[in-house]
Amino acid sequence: MKTNYLKVMTMVIGIIAISIKSNAQLPDPGFVIDKTTAIVITDPQNDFLSPDGVAWGLVGESVTKNGTVQNLETLFQLAKENGIHVFISPHYYYKHDHTWKFEGALEVAMHNMGMFDRGDQLNKEGFEGSGADFLEQYKKYIEQDYVTVVGPHKVYGPEQNDLNLQLRKQKIDKVILAGMSGNLCVESHLRELLELGFEVAVVGDATASAIIPGLDGNLAAQTNFRFIASHVYKTAELKEVFSNAN
Repeated sequence: MKTNYLKVMTMVIGIIAISIKSNAQLPDPGFVIDKTTAIVITDPQNDFLSPDGVAWGLVGESVTKNGTVQNLETLFQLAKENGIHVFISPHYYYKHDHTWKFEGALEVAMHNMGMFDRGDQLNKEGFEGSGADFLEQYKKYIEQDYVTVVGPHKVYGPEQNDLNLQLRKQKIDKVILAGMSGNLCVESHLRELLELGFEVAVVGDATASAIIPGLDGNLAAQTNFRFIASHVYKTAELKEVFSNAN
């Protein structure tokens, strides 16, 4: 019995060692920025990024640790300086969205806290400065002719909005992805854009995720970014790439 136990333990240790070795050798395909590259930012909105936003208690720790607010602003600045088209995929909930008959866990949480709420598609009353509005410091970048704000996504991914159409119409093949929140909307956009045939990199510290006891959304997101994307940038690295190209 003891011999069998030792054999089993040896096998387990071997499997763990192989797993660690494989992770250390995970390839990094890399990402080359060219004229077909755009930046896509999900949910740069008050409810996620402002200390007054309704989700701050869930994401604030991650936003602060990652430097997400400043890093996203750096992406906007880099886009402006280097002639890169920017696409914003926002998250809005209209009154009729609150009549849905079922939701997932985070959908329920978002609906219950009134996250991203606005009247309807044609009504902007009360929108300015609301949780659904863009962070004030980003507006000077978003209100530019090289920025396209697409229709809102309703759950996490871009399957129900016009992001794919708008990217294709601009002949975009490559996407640098960032925004909120990492393990939900960013990751869902990453997966869908890859399935649609785009080459995608993520700026890991220009995202953030909910962290609650026993569940670290930021760790989950950063892990999956590394497994799925062509490359995971840090904002400083991306800034250096653009600097060296000029």
